[in-house]
Amino acid sequence: MTLATEKPSFGVLDGVKVVYAAMELAVPKACCIMAEWGADVTWLENTGAGDTIRDTAWIKQAERRNQRSVALNYFSDEGREVLLRMIADADIFIESSKGGTYAKKGITDELLWQHNPKLVIVHVSGFGQSGVPQMVSRAAYDLTVMAYSGYMSQNGTVDQPMNPGPYAGDYFNTLMIVSSTLAALHKVTASGKGESIDVAMFETLLAIGQYYLVDYLNAGVIWPRPGARNQNLCGIGEYKCADGYIGLCVYGVPQNKYLLETIGLGELWGTAEYPEDTSALWLSSPKAALIEAKLEEYLATRMVADVEADFSAHRIAAQKVMEFPDLLAEQHLRERGVWLDWETAAGDAFKGLGIFPKFANNPGQLWRPMPDQGYDSVDVLGRLGYSPAEIQRFIDTGVIKASA
Repeated sequence: MTLATEKPSFGVLDGVKVVYAAMELAVPKACCIMAEWGADVTWLENTGAGDTIRDTAWIKQAERRNQRSVALNYFSDEGREVLLRMIADADIFIESSKGGTYAKKGITDELLWQHNPKLVIVHVSGFGQSGVPQMVSRAAYDLTVMAYSGYMSQNGTVDQPMNPGPYAGDYFNTLMIVSSTLAALHKVTASGKGESIDVAMFETLLAIGQYYLVDYLNAGVIWPRPGARNQNLCGIGEYKCADGYIGLCVYGVPQNKYLLETIGLGELWGTAEYPEDTSALWLSSPKAALIEAKLEEYLATRMVADVEADFSAHRIAAQKVMEFPDLLAEQHLRERGVWLDWETAAGDAFKGLGIFPKFANNPGQLWRPMPDQGYDSVDVLGRLGYSPAEIQRFIDTGVIKASA
């Protein structure tokens, strides 16, 4: 399939130009989101094997759509000049590497701003661009920044911490990258002065995990890892029913009253232990173990759909834990237009997700599938003013790799 090279006009980020150099997952997903919202995104891959996402069977198609692929050795002398020409009219440049890598290679913020004073530069690393040198230069993956941030220690069972999946550390950072980048772009548009952002992935996870961290900072409290339940409240967590699992969040005065009555503990309501204004059933309360045991016993003999309908009717947040087949069968998802079918560059049918969230006046769209490695190298360099002879020389010397 021949891919379109002219991005159509659409979306809230129409007119924004993004160049990024990174491999799976956090930065490319952030750039994919911006591309789905209308930004013109160029993905810089290395000239070797390319992005490691290419080793996957399916996710690569979902998270590299709407992008151009230029395979460039940007740390070579000539490759650096190509990069500098590429960012000259860009709005955003994002890179992901060990802290300080680009500066050590001679690609400093100051050099980039010499070629584009309004550029938003985003450095994404596990541990930041400053601090203890051994940490700044340490390799990082989703799992290791989860471990370092203390976020992992809050998840799992009493016996063992566990890493939330799939790749929550990367994808939390995806949203931080998008939000901080667009915040900086907003300021740069007003001031005309470029910005540089230091995204340390572990700091994003510190921010996500501070709900219980501040309990320790201020009172020395360390809540136990909850497993499938809440750290400190009854009736919140994942529970087993006769035909599957249900997620419950029982909170509020009428909700607690109904729950106790339903599971056969109505006599507790209005007592000194559980007065009639009880909004939270704390695990520290006298009958917490009994409440949990009776709730488990009650749910074990009932169907998920029946519990979900009954509890929801009484304003208790209750939801079946959906498996993948359930998602495909769910009418609400179909009516929301969650699913999207398209063709890959090879012409194969592919099923994935649509564009989220839904912008009423400037919706996002899919304009091209994931390109092959270096598919756009020749086209993009031609647009930068390089002659066919120069481009061929770059190919011959390994400065770029081209597949088109």
